[in-house]
Amino acid sequence: MAKPLEGVRVLEMGQLMAGPFAGTILAYYGAEVIKIEAPKTGDPVRTWRGVDSDGTSTWWRSLGRNKKCITVDLRTDEGRALARELAWKCDVVVENFKPGTMEKWKLGPEDIKAKNKDVIYCRVSGYGQTGPYSHKPGYASVCEGVGGFRYVNGFPDRPPCRPNLSLGDSLAGLHAALGIVMALYNRSGRAGREGGGSGQEIDVAIYESVFNMMEAVVPEFDRLGMVREREGSKLTGIVPTNTYRCKDGLYVIIGGNGDSIYKRLMTAAGRDDMASNPEYATNADRVRNEPAVDAALSEWTATLTAAEVVAKLEAAQVPVGSIYTVKDMLDDPHYQARGMFEEVEVGGRPLKIPAMTPKLSGTPGGTAWPGPEVGSHSVEVLKSILGKTDADIEALKAHGTI
Repeated sequence: MAKPLEGVRVLEMGQLMAGPFAGTILAYYGAEVIKIEAPKTGDPVRTWRGVDSDGTSTWWRSLGRNKKCITVDLRTDEGRALARELAWKCDVVVENFKPGTMEKWKLGPEDIKAKNKDVIYCRVSGYGQTGPYSHKPGYASVCEGVGGFRYVNGFPDRPPCRPNLSLGDSLAGLHAALGIVMALYNRSGRAGREGGGSGQEIDVAIYESVFNMMEAVVPEFDRLGMVREREGSKLTGIVPTNTYRCKDGLYVIIGGNGDSIYKRLMTAAGRDDMASNPEYATNADRVRNEPAVDAALSEWTATLTAAEVVAKLEAAQVPVGSIYTVKDMLDDPHYQARGMFEEVEVGGRPLKIPAMTPKLSGTPGGTAWPGPEVGSHSVEVLKSILGKTDADIEALKAHGTI
């Protein structure tokens, strides 16, 4: 089947996670993504975390999927000129360097628009391209704090904590991909708005991508003076929704906060007295009596295994689930039925990588190849897009430009 972004050419300049994740999404759904990397070393992600027998991280095989990887030394005038030529031939440019870097290299939006006026130029940085913090280096770890996420994450009697993921980077990549797709739609003229047919700049900040996830914290504070605090495994103002320990030492998550669901939950837990008690009838009532509700559920789950709790509550139509490890995901029949894993070949051996979502019925995405080796597509791209000859390419190699 055709993919929705076929015919769109993207130049990805940057490294690590935020900008490249946007490129991964676009490539998965059919865009031709050309990734520029430093000669020899490539993107640092290639050697991060779990490394395969060939010295390349398994993460790279997922993050670099479907990308055409070329090497260009952007520290040289010749390398920057080559990148500029490529950008003039692309629909989209994605970069995640520190603000000001691309302008210094004469690869900024105005430099590209000089010969490619309809380019969509997406910039991903810690704090955005403007404002007093724009000059600061912005890793996801710090931006998750400034964006408000870290403050509400963790237990009230402990320091704020992070999940064992670069969540801010992933969120920024998602926002960048969304912005690019909206800009492409507008440029096509199908949006029926003024400005159709032209390119534009997209300014994505990691801290703002995190801030976008902060639900009602702003209006709650502005109108009511409320500051959302850390609640551990609970959710402020919603009862019951928590994580409970079971007899076998495993944990289950129970979401029984709907009024009718709460009644079914407490009945299944053998607490008819609490199911029918008007003091627990509404969420507001249960919030006032949260300790009693949580204590009752904790006492009940402690008498059963996690599997028994899940079975009983699923039979009662109460939202409940186990906390999965990656092994649980791979073994789970629902994950399998939904096609959430894809298999690629690396070094003559199969490797499972995650499928991507959303799922489109008519133009689905998919993985054509895993993250390739450094510079795998340099010759192909330079010949097919820029018309370079073999002699040109040999000269670029001799100069260390590629």
